[in-house]
Amino acid sequence: MSNELIDKLNSKIEYAEKALNAATCDAEIENMRVEMIGRNGFIPAISAEMKNIPPQDKPEFGKAFNVAKNKIEALLEEAKERLKAQDRKKSEKFFDVTLPGRKWALGGKHPVSKVIDDCVAIFRRMGFIVAEGPEVETVYHNFDALNTPSDHPSRDPQDTFYFGDGRLLRTQTSTVQIRYMEKNEPPVRIISPGRCFRRDTPDATHSMNFHQIEGLYIDKNVSMADLKSTLLYFGRELMGEDTQIRMRPHFFPFTEPSVECDFSCIMCEGKGCRVCKYSGWLEIAGAGMVNPNVLKNVGYDPEKWSGYAFGMGIERIAMIRYRINDIRFLYENDMRFLEQF
Repeated sequence: MSNELIDKLNSKIEYAEKALNAATCDAEIENMRVEMIGRNGFIPAISAEMKNIPPQDKPEFGKAFNVAKNKIEALLEEAKERLKAQDRKKSEKFFDVTLPGRKWALGGKHPVSKVIDDCVAIFRRMGFIVAEGPEVETVYHNFDALNTPSDHPSRDPQDTFYFGDGRLLRTQTSTVQIRYMEKNEPPVRIISPGRCFRRDTPDATHSMNFHQIEGLYIDKNVSMADLKSTLLYFGRELMGEDTQIRMRPHFFPFTEPSVECDFSCIMCEGKGCRVCKYSGWLEIAGAGMVNPNVLKNVGYDPEKWSGYAFGMGIERIAMIRYRINDIRFLYENDMRFLEQF
């Protein structure tokens, strides 16, 4: 009986090989697959006959059965590949030059990218150049060189993301200023847009990652008047020609004296509204004259050189400019939101 079944297997292999070699479409190959190895096909039916074969003949039949099954599966795969190759050949040969061209789908800039580009363009017109630096920083560049005391809260692991090797995710793009000054002699006039990271609890106005743009100007006889005129020009170019600014005393380790810079509210034109908390002013930037200790840390002589620095949050400007009431909208990648810009 086993010899009869083996002959039957060989006969079916020949039959399948002829049929698959002659197949001209996927449907014919699929029909042969169902006929040969489908649930009710030839191979499962032959397998069911195994129980009726004498024990001494089972090894020989089992070997022949496995060879037949593998051969049929290989023939099916070869037939599929043959049809695919034929289709590729046809598509390569045929090209209809009368068809209209296919346009690439164009996306739009993210609102954060738009604000960065606009800010960079404004500062470029004032003679600033763009400088960049790494997002993974050393403690020295992020804190020590910027005159940040050892007990400053921002150094705490609860406020800053540290790695096991002591490095950290930069908390501000001021690190770029340090790296640039280490490699370049004054005068210096740079801006440094980029991403920063802090351990903030996400809410409508806070995010663990955000973007800053910081500026640095080092030269001889630089004063607070230069800083004020720069920020006023920037504010009017970005927010409108009627924009006013005010400076309030503040403290930053890397500047002395330090100020918070407010722009007049563009929503109410300084009259007072919910956005500006009825003050008429929007807090935009931190700034000040570069601390002499920072100049010393990078090898500049504070008796000869002076300068100012400023920094502002890109997301905050974007939220004001586009009237966005939740910073999380900027990071959810919701096309319904992003397509508005």
